[in-house]
Order: sequence, then C-alpha cells, then structure tokens
Amino acid sequence: METSIPKISTVLKTLLRADFTTQWRNRRAVILTLIVPVIILALWKPLVREISGPFVLSNSITLGLIATGLMGYSNAIARDRDKGIFQRLRVAPISSWSIMTSRLLVQMAMILMITTAVFVVGNSYDQVTLTPAGYAVTYLSALVGGALYLGLGQMIVGRIQNPETVNSTVRLVYFLFVMGGMLGQFYHNAEFQNAVKWSPYGTVRTILASGMEPAKWNNDSSMALLVTLGYALVCAVLGIKWFKWNTK
Repeated sequence: METSIPKISTVLKTLLRADFTTQWRNRRAVILTLIVPVIILALWKPLVREISGPFVLSNSITLGLIATGLMGYSNAIARDRDKGIFQRLRVAPISSWSIMTSRLLVQMAMILMITTAVFVVGNSYDQVTLTPAGYAVTYLSALVGGALYLGLGQMIVGRIQNPETVNSTVRLVYFLFVMGGMLGQFYHNAEFQNAVKWSPYGTVRTILASGMEPAKWNNDSSMALLVTLGYALVCAVLGIKWFKWNTK
C-alpha cells in the first residue's frame, strides 16, 4: 500500500495551526514580550518632546524585536528539540524546511503584533502619529530587523545544544544589546557611539527611525539597511549550518 505525500499547502496549514496553538498556550510569554517595549515607550514619554517620537518608538520596537528573536524563538526551538519534537516531526512525510518555515511565520506574526502595539500606545499615550507611508515602511523595516534577531537566535540555538545554556546565553546577549544600545544613545563618546550605531541594535534602530519618516531617509539609512541584511544573512547561514535536529 503506497503512502500518499500530503500537499505542501496542507502541511503548512497544519503546522501553522499547531504552532499558533502552542503560541496561544504560552500567551504569558507573549504578553511579557509585548510589555517590555510598551513599558520603555511609556517611561520615555518625556523624550518625545526633547528628542523626537520616532527616536522613542524605534528604540521600543528594537527592544521588542530582540526579545522575540532571542528570548522567544531560540528558547522555544531549544526546548522543543530537547523534548524530541523535531525528531518526531522529521519522521512524518514532511520536509524540514516546512517545519522551520512555520515557526518563522509565527515569529513574523509576533513582530507585526509588537510593532502594532507600539504604534497604538505611541499614538494614544505619547501622541505620536506617523504618515501612512511611515507606518508601511516601518512595518517592512521591523520585518527586516526581526529577521536579523531571528537569525541570531537560530545561530545561538544551532551552536549550543543544552536548552539551559541556550537560555543563559540569550539572556546575556539580550542584556549586552540592551545596555549597549541604551548607553550608545546617551553616552557622549564618539568611538563608542559609532560602534553602537553599526551594531545590530544600532542598524535596526536606524532603519526603524528612518522608516517612520521616509522623507528623511538618507545614505546612512541605506547603509544601515544593507548592514542589517548582511547581519541577517550571516546569522541565518551559520544558524542553518550549525543546527542539529536532536541533542545527540
């Protein structure tokens, strides 16, 4: 008796349904991911008048993207791999790429949700309103920035097998990015500020801030976009190369 191979569309629908259901069951973690950028946005309200709305919104979204790619995605992958979920899925007549595509699509939905939450709070609480083009470009920039941090999360979980070590590593990297990014905004040292500017935190923040005001997009914004894409490509390639489907 021949075993029929399901269609790719059917496989993706089934995987997406399962992954979104899992995400919903872990809604506490989702809420925590949403709360972090919203709290930063609320605390930085005085900076809206002193500096600018895009500055505050772009930093808040960047922090949300880091939390999603590092704290959320990599920990979930490490946990499921340790439980043998990936190994069982690979036994089924489905391709490996469809398994990861479903996971990444769920995370992309999270990125759009975080960006929307920041826009809503920024508009209602901080009275920061963008043009339609600003909203559209920022959503695209958030997806690009999110791809960078998802790639970084994939690289970490690919290199490190133990889920507890993955958790500790992503927390450390998250702390370094957040502290480095924050200090880079206010610490008046030219070399340090330049290093932060072209770090993953800095380039993502730049394209987000520039995307909110498309008329002010300049050469630095374009360079930041190219560097962000470069970071994302390198992290994704290494993450795929190093990734193992089980802990053995």
